[in-house]
Amino acid sequence: MHIYQRIRDLREDADLTQKQIAEILNMHTTQYRRYECGESEVPLEIACKLANYYKVSLDYIAGRTNDKQGLTRSELDDDETSLIKQYKKLNEKNKGRLLERLAALSEI
Repeated sequence: MHIYQRIRDLREDADLTQKQIAEILNMHTTQYRRYECGESEVPLEIACKLANYYKVSLDYIAGRTNDKQGLTRSELDDDETSLIKQYKKLNEKNKGRLLERLAALSEI
């Protein structure tokens, strides 16, 4: 999926017009329309602003993932990052055990 398709879909999902998004981005509506139609390449600065506005990852806007939020290091604190690294080192059997214990703890 191309970036222009993603930004159009995000705008439509938010029930906004091209004019409204252009105003948010402080640009002329014609320029924004060109981005959505694929007539002009979306500059990184604009892609970042759109990602921030829609609260999605740049990877999602770029079409690299279908997960709108993504999972970036900046979203995790040090303890969470450490847990993920430790989990990745486990073999499949121990991963299963850990997930079972986590499910049991979540029920308490």
